Amino acid sequence: MNPIQEMVVNFQELAAQVPEILRPFIVMLAGAVPFIEGEGASVIGLVGGLNPIVAGIAAAAGNFLSVLLVVLFASRTRTAVVKHNRGRAAARNAALVPGPAGYGGSPMLEETPPARRESKGQQRFKKWLVRFGVPGASILGPLAIPTQFTSAILIASGTSRGWVLLWQAVAIILWTTVITVSVWAALTYVVGV
Repeated sequence: MNPIQEMVVNFQELAAQVPEILRPFIVMLAGAVPFIEGEGASVIGLVGGLNPIVAGIAAAAGNFLSVLLVVLFASRTRTAVVKHNRGRAAARNAALVPGPAGYGGSPMLEETPPARRESKGQQRFKKWLVRFGVPGASILGPLAIPTQFTSAILIASGTSRGWVLLWQAVAIILWTTVITVSVWAALTYVVGV
């Protein structure tokens, strides 16, 4: 038995100590963790001896549920911040001050301060979002950052919740399926477990 086969067998023996009904829920919880996500959780399930279909579905469901929570929280936060900033801007613009001398004393609006300059990272993300759109950002995002982070960034940039959830679901299903099938094939045909 080679070292990889031995490691897989030892992990399966460890996983066998957990009741079989709880294993998919453990995989689902692992899928909700950023950086593990659906891809890593499905690998954990496969190596632990779960059926590939059960492992993939549980991992993708856990990942999507965490993304759903992030999207709902980020959306509410963005709405509150936008409303707060609009209220402050309206109050600032409504304040009247006397006009300069020689102007006849008519009131003028107070000048608004210049807008805050965007960071290089924000500028880069906006270019990336414009270039690839929400579908590209969602599908390519897991190559760089967790789907939870991608979702929060997309919501913060003003993308609608439904559009973000749709494309994050597509990305999660796509990547989890690719990784699950690849690891299952490797375990079955290469490692022989």
